[in-house]
Amino acid sequence: MSPAADGPRQERKGLVAPHTRGAKGSFRPVEKAAIYGYRAGMWLMSRLPVPVARGIVSFMLQLSFVLWPKKRRWVNDNFAHVLGKPPGSLEVKRKALAAYRSYARYVVELMRLPRLTNEEAAALVDTSSLLPLEAYWKASGKGIILTSPHIGNLEGVARGIARHGWPIAALADDTSFPELFDLLMRQRKEWGVTLIPWRNIRDMFGVLRRNEILALIIDWGYREEDVPVRMFGAWTTLPAGPAALAAKTGAPIVHIAIRRAPDGRNFQVTHSEPILVASSEPGELRRATQAVADALAATIAAAPEQWYSFKPIWPSTPEEQAALAERAERTEQAGAMPDVTALAPAG
Repeated sequence: MSPAADGPRQERKGLVAPHTRGAKGSFRPVEKAAIYGYRAGMWLMSRLPVPVARGIVSFMLQLSFVLWPKKRRWVNDNFAHVLGKPPGSLEVKRKALAAYRSYARYVVELMRLPRLTNEEAAALVDTSSLLPLEAYWKASGKGIILTSPHIGNLEGVARGIARHGWPIAALADDTSFPELFDLLMRQRKEWGVTLIPWRNIRDMFGVLRRNEILALIIDWGYREEDVPVRMFGAWTTLPAGPAALAAKTGAPIVHIAIRRAPDGRNFQVTHSEPILVASSEPGELRRATQAVADALAATIAAAPEQWYSFKPIWPSTPEEQAALAERAERTEQAGAMPDVTALAPAG
């Protein structure tokens, strides 16, 4: 790879997946500050009028978009792929800022979520569209792997689903701030949602072998070692984990699309047809991961302004694109089986 082609890769090192970080844990004062900051945010956001809280957070987030050039380039590039427009176009910039406003709304809702009653939390989600999926799940006698991007209010939907009696667990990143992760894990457990640290492969298999539901967020960001897929007409990658887990346990993959209702009061949840993975052969894993990518692209295309994954989703050079296309072709014929540990964290 030439230095010019390697440049964008170096630029993207500011946001990395948990498996590429150093040892678990961080400087203790920073951890304490994170916990106190989170608690203070919950206290403040639950007491301010919602429009005021949303306006403050929206202003701060959009200001960070303007003042952080590197991240602005990443986000504009993502929306350029989605919209089929140049990264510098006005439409792309408007959609990117709209996504930050959606993220602000999510942040305020997340901070207010712990103070909601179970009835209020259940009302966040219109689960009527999930009744056929519930019937399929119970009739199949197997667990289900739910995949989703950063869209809508994932925590609110998980809590709402749990209140309807679904045993649900979610993979989450415990590497950055372990003490904050422990706080969130206890909090989610009170809601009926189990958080699993991303390294805990045994617990993930345990969820599926008990015929329960495992939720995985899949738009963590482009990593060249993941499974090559096509999205919005360009090559990128998605984690191997969902397809590998499905192959080993027999659990189907179901992609969940979460969209805010037109009145903004709750969330509508739809789902793809179950994606079955017949074997751990490389070609079969790539086929299933491409099916997940197709469902993911459809979710984003339906409401791009509600999508708030602010990490590079596509490689930035033609050389990387060509390498992915070549690897995809080789995988269809033969190749090493992807590692089940290549899972994307929830959050």
